Amino acid sequence: MTLRELSLDDIEALAVGAWVLGTGGGGNPYLPLLNMRALYRDGHRVQLMDSADLADDDWVGTVANMGAPLVGQERLTDSLTLARAVTAMERHLGRRFRALMSMEIGGANGVRPFMAAAHLDLPVVDSDTMGRAYPEAQMTSVAVGGLTPYPLTAVDVRGFESIVHKVPTWKWTERVARKICVEYGSVAATCQPPRTGAEVKKWGIHGTTTKAIAIGQAVREAQRKHDDPIAAILSVEPGKLLYKGKVLDVARRATEGFLRGVLRLDGLDDWRGSAMTINFQNEWIVAWRDDKPLAMTPDLICVLDLVSGEAVGSETVRYGQRVTVIALPPPAVFLSPRGLDHVGPRAFGYDIDFRSVFEA
Repeated sequence: MTLRELSLDDIEALAVGAWVLGTGGGGNPYLPLLNMRALYRDGHRVQLMDSADLADDDWVGTVANMGAPLVGQERLTDSLTLARAVTAMERHLGRRFRALMSMEIGGANGVRPFMAAAHLDLPVVDSDTMGRAYPEAQMTSVAVGGLTPYPLTAVDVRGFESIVHKVPTWKWTERVARKICVEYGSVAATCQPPRTGAEVKKWGIHGTTTKAIAIGQAVREAQRKHDDPIAAILSVEPGKLLYKGKVLDVARRATEGFLRGVLRLDGLDDWRGSAMTINFQNEWIVAWRDDKPLAMTPDLICVLDLVSGEAVGSETVRYGQRVTVIALPPPAVFLSPRGLDHVGPRAFGYDIDFRSVFEA
């Protein structure tokens, strides 16, 4: 088994790349990045492992923050809180984890497992269950696979600890955990239903931390050389340029533990005279060009700063900002009929048949 120790430069690149894969959600990685810088200054180090190195009977803890990204900017989560969510799950299970894993590589949740791993001296598996960010617990590869949807632990900085011991379905996992999260103040550190090594190998979306680091490295190198960072992203990922525009308006509200709203853009350059509207529920869900659906989940809709190439989140996008919108292809598991039931447009309440921007 080979463990790759991540340098602080790797973590910096991970934060940039995970923000791109966050498709507007998952939380801004900047605050977790500050945590990781502090942990590295204190001498902590983290390691990345391949899912193939897991034994079938190993247990893996899946780590994520839950809640509205806007609230996450105001209520800062420290690394010890995430570690508490993991140790609470270990106490409940009566067994130790072999490794940790991201629930979603997108946004801050792509960095957070490393915050817990630094304290617990555990490696992090180079896999996740979304390949991006999604707002709800049933929107994962392990839910598509029909794996057990419990138990789940949720903790916060004030010492609250809750355990969702047993529920019948993944949607009930989401409903119950979301109510707890809202009572906590719309943000909670969680250890999601644990997975065995065999389950991770079969249903995990693999190589996603490495992918995020590669995207981040491409963006940072382009910034250093004053090259086009958007082109740099599209050189390492098979994406598609959709639109360039200026933010005309953003309407958002934190409700039921989510950040929901609408982003409106006015076209620039080749898109002058053309309007784009993007609906979001934490993440960018459906992009409309001139009132016709152009891109939609599970395709990844990424809104990027026109100059820096870094991602713009649904909680940070602002009036007057100039952005580029690209699409990246989704993990194959979400393109199956069952996958589309979990994460397609209708799963978010849009009466639209999924059509990929990558279809000929």
